Amino acid sequence: MSNNSTIVGTKIKSIRESKSLSIEEVAERSGLTADQVKLIEEETSLPSLSPLIKIARALGVRIGTFLDDSEALGPVVCKSSERAQGISFSNGTVDARKNMDYFSLAGNKAGRHMEPFIIDILPAESKDFTLSAHEGEEFIYVLEGEVEISYGKEVYKLSAGDSIFYDSIVNHHVHGVSSQKAKIIAVIYTPI
Repeated sequence: MSNNSTIVGTKIKSIRESKSLSIEEVAERSGLTADQVKLIEEETSLPSLSPLIKIARALGVRIGTFLDDSEALGPVVCKSSERAQGISFSNGTVDARKNMDYFSLAGNKAGRHMEPFIIDILPAESKDFTLSAHEGEEFIYVLEGEVEISYGKEVYKLSAGDSIFYDSIVNHHVHGVSSQKAKIIAVIYTPI
């Protein structure tokens, strides 16, 4: 696992312990299994965003808390030349191939309510996607390539310059359309 998964797993464990919660309590509050939480904390598995959002809610923190290094009270400027290495999320199981690299655009902003990312979407080897759902809203703007958003029973194909805004409580999945990489800006809002 990459250094970023170490940061996420370590932060989740640290927050859980600081709140005197057991793995089982976090699992029960999040709707995940104790094994899933344990694998994430042990840095064996970095899941899709949905389980991370559920863990964040169970711990009473923003999802960005898992990605933050330090927090600034004023504006945060993110220069492309200084952007940190992205975090890759698998889609489902531990052996699932990663399909997205997330680059946080506000990792150091204190008290934020939304999470803006630039996301590189890698070509998908399979069309067998696991849909996810969580509280909140998402906005996606396609910078390069083509993406497909499965949303409930609908499928939306977007090209560069297109955007979509949706309630993320509905089962959804974002993936590339072709064998080419795509790049999007995504803003995710999840209430605590």
